[in-house]
Amino acid sequence: MLALAGVAAWPRAARAQQSAMPVIGFLAGPSAAVSKAPLAGFRQGLRQTGYVEGQNCHIAFRWAEGRYDRFPELASELAGLPVAVIAAFSPAAALAAIAATKTVPIVFITSDDPVKLRLVASLNRPGGNATGVAFLSTELVGKQFELLRELLPGSAVVGLLVNPASPSAATHMRDIPAATQALGLQIVVQNASSERDLETAFAALVQQKAAGLVIPSDPFFFGQREQLAMLAARNALPAIYPDREYVADGGLMSYGASVAEAYRQAGVFTGRILKGDKPADLPVQQAVKVELLVNLTTAKALGLEMPLSMLMRITETIE
Repeated sequence: MLALAGVAAWPRAARAQQSAMPVIGFLAGPSAAVSKAPLAGFRQGLRQTGYVEGQNCHIAFRWAEGRYDRFPELASELAGLPVAVIAAFSPAAALAAIAATKTVPIVFITSDDPVKLRLVASLNRPGGNATGVAFLSTELVGKQFELLRELLPGSAVVGLLVNPASPSAATHMRDIPAATQALGLQIVVQNASSERDLETAFAALVQQKAAGLVIPSDPFFFGQREQLAMLAARNALPAIYPDREYVADGGLMSYGASVAEAYRQAGVFTGRILKGDKPADLPVQQAVKVELLVNLTTAKALGLEMPLSMLMRITETIE
């Protein structure tokens, strides 16, 4: 009888131990299927601070599937759970999380200035319930235009794809012209916030005689990597993307901060908060590891030859 009682009591004890594990809310823009590398980076950061999903912490995932309008609802869901911290992986996700709670700690990754977005009071002294990792997309996009001009020296018109639903769209529209003025390029902008928009945007870029295309950091674009690479190939339009995952999926080249590294840093911050650190005391980390990658197979298909000056700066080639 005692043995039976012990067996019956074990599941209750196990459930109690499981419920005592801290829960991490995870709010991201793309889908789980296209986010394997970033998620691996986040889990690596957690492991570095002693946390392993399923062993001593749980992760409650919420994926917006590229729809910005879902962020407020998903953030509210997470804020209503007994979460110890919310990790929010885009400017829009971070803004939604901060709107949902002023008490639950938030770790963000943002491609925009978190001070201008009012996510934190300052980079060194965040001051509220949020901190995280930032890389300034405007500076990176300006360099992407420069690299595209270097690859296509005779080009006069270059396209920029913008998601109007993104909080970053206004920044791109305001700052990019100044960043590209010295290059003597005419920038044509096409908006896209749905799969249907992408087809229309590429057709318009061809009609506007764009020689190449810059695609900035955006959760929706990240989730449409294969579609973007296919459209660029079909329209013979050389494109530069914000990170290596696009190149691995057939895109021509990328220049930007390592997304996996940014997620790893966010995982470290999340683990530190679980151990008791306060977001207000953790300075925002700026992503400093920048990579230039080229898909040689795609370059060959487009009939492009990389200039020596660019080849010397390439971090990695993919075939």
